[in-house]
Amino acid sequence: MDSQNPFEEEISLNQRKGGNSVREVRHGSRGGDIELLGLSQKEIGDDDARLVYLNDPVKSNERYEFAGNSIRTSKYSVFSFLPRNLFRQFHRVAYIYFLIIAVLNQLPQLAVFGRGASIMPLAFVLSVTAVKDAYEDWRRHRSDRVENNRLAWVLVDDEFRQKKWKDIQVGEILKIQANETFPCDIVLLSTSEPTGVAFVQTVNLDGESNLKTRYAKQETISKIPGEEMINGLIKCERPNRNIYGFQANMEVDGKRLSLGPSNILLRGCELKNTAWAIGVAVYCGRETKAMLNSSGAPSKRSQLETHMNFETIILSLFLIFLCSVVSICAAVWLRRRKDELDILPFYRRKDFAHGAPQNFNYYGWGLEIFFTFLMSVIVFQIMIPISLYISMELVRVGQAYFMIRDMLLYDEGSNSRFQCRSLNINEDLGQIKYVFSDKTGTLTENKMEFQRASIWGVDYSDGRTVSRNDPAQVDGKILQPKMEVKVDPQLLELSRSGKDTKGAKHVHDFLISSLHWQHVTQSCLLLSMTHLILQ
Repeated sequence: MDSQNPFEEEISLNQRKGGNSVREVRHGSRGGDIELLGLSQKEIGDDDARLVYLNDPVKSNERYEFAGNSIRTSKYSVFSFLPRNLFRQFHRVAYIYFLIIAVLNQLPQLAVFGRGASIMPLAFVLSVTAVKDAYEDWRRHRSDRVENNRLAWVLVDDEFRQKKWKDIQVGEILKIQANETFPCDIVLLSTSEPTGVAFVQTVNLDGESNLKTRYAKQETISKIPGEEMINGLIKCERPNRNIYGFQANMEVDGKRLSLGPSNILLRGCELKNTAWAIGVAVYCGRETKAMLNSSGAPSKRSQLETHMNFETIILSLFLIFLCSVVSICAAVWLRRRKDELDILPFYRRKDFAHGAPQNFNYYGWGLEIFFTFLMSVIVFQIMIPISLYISMELVRVGQAYFMIRDMLLYDEGSNSRFQCRSLNINEDLGQIKYVFSDKTGTLTENKMEFQRASIWGVDYSDGRTVSRNDPAQVDGKILQPKMEVKVDPQLLELSRSGKDTKGAKHVHDFLISSLHWQHVTQSCLLLSMTHLILQ
């Protein structure tokens, strides 16, 4: 390592696995050519490694059939929907309570209401929730279908052809164009840049919108698949959830190259400021790092629902106590009146209607007390009203409808409406106590609209602004704005004329200084918010 290189950066990392110390040396002048010493230079055992043959998916999948590139984020299938949905719904304590009431009311000895009438309210609320969950999961299936049927350029018979994402296999070589999303985890082989650098945006993985750099090895930069035959072997670690780590070795033309995190492009990232990038698929589908970190569609519960579960448990305990008191009182009454039960009005035990007297619906002192307890449960069931849950489900559906149709929540720039992806947490909207942010762009919209400007005594705008969406040429590239912006026609002409005139020079200096003060204002705002939070 050249100690005189000012761009060279040495980082020490401690790896828990095996207790080895790993040193990562980054050569910034060569575009991040990372060499891992120690652990990464060790031979990866065949039992713990994945062997990927470049441009040979058949041989790569010959020993182990790796996962395909199809993904699934939905909760249910056609056959599993009913049992799994009912299981999720009965996580609500009140539903278990209402089910017990309905079952008790089916017994002839305890029937207070009609058998059908006792089941209908619970069946209705379960049906409403099931229809709502089925619609939400149908949208997930639709999203998965769109994702799996997207097209990517794959090397087939020495030429790149379009292929559906779900059909991509480990070992195939892919070509990604600018602003496209990577369909799987690929090892970078070459790019449109002579240095082999590729700029990617990882906002879908870690939320960071700033561009990150990834690098191709110098030995593979000049080998462009489709124009030149490329063969090799990648021996990499098994799929894992660590999106910041990658350990592998690549053998190309008899040379053994070490691969690290800067050589892999993860599914979900977007290629930016690079015309194209070529790489080989090493992890596909559910084995990609993005999918391994995805816990699936969660069953979200609002604070109100959690509180209602707690209240239901408290009321159920009180109901048990109340029914126990009634049963004890019934036991005392039956013990004291045991000699009068045959002729006692409103309780006559003997039935004299058919010949010899027989006991009429009397099951003994113990069972009578038990049935009295169960009948008390049915009588006092109104303490936990099922109508409350029916009303909540209907109100949530209505709230979602009005939120989706609200024109104040419509964005003209992206032509998109408000989307209610989960109806279970409507009541939690707006109930935010604290917001922690590392930059102002998280709290505010990073968009400035031109109103008016005064430059060297000349008032631009003054009601003359118009909305334009014209493409602009910057550094030889044609950029198309994503939305219409307000501009002053005279100011726009001066800015396009460069610095040929005195007025144009003043406009140019004004715009440059405005950008500078914008960054200064954002920094001051961030410092003020930090000071308020610390107070």
